Amino acid sequence: MEFKDNIPIYLQIEQYLYRQIAMGELKAGEKIPSVRKLALQLTVNINTVQRALQQMNDRGILYTKRGEGNFVTEDTELLKATKKSLINNQLDEFIQNMAKLGISGDDLVKVLQEYLEEEHNG
Repeated sequence: MEFKDNIPIYLQIEQYLYRQIAMGELKAGEKIPSVRKLALQLTVNINTVQRALQQMNDRGILYTKRGEGNFVTEDTELLKATKKSLINNQLDEFIQNMAKLGISGDDLVKVLQEYLEEEHNG
């Protein structure tokens, strides 16, 4: 994983895990990798991973079973809301980038339709 300099690493780790959950790579009730394993996998400090997981625990996305590790919540409504939030964040970023290129509103819909027709149906 490549980290961006302008965003704290623990927040980027949270976003990475949120994406894993939203894409179904980590399922409701599933145990996530250990703090040590995540730290090695992402090449970051264990404390940084711990901070990200604590934030996710505080939000209810993860829960801890003493002696067993961290697990993805089984609250499907919370998981749906989290996925919707991720989608909205991606859309916000996309719309802001398009606006910088001078594309907004109705033009954005047209450009996207043309792109989808050309790139994904042809």
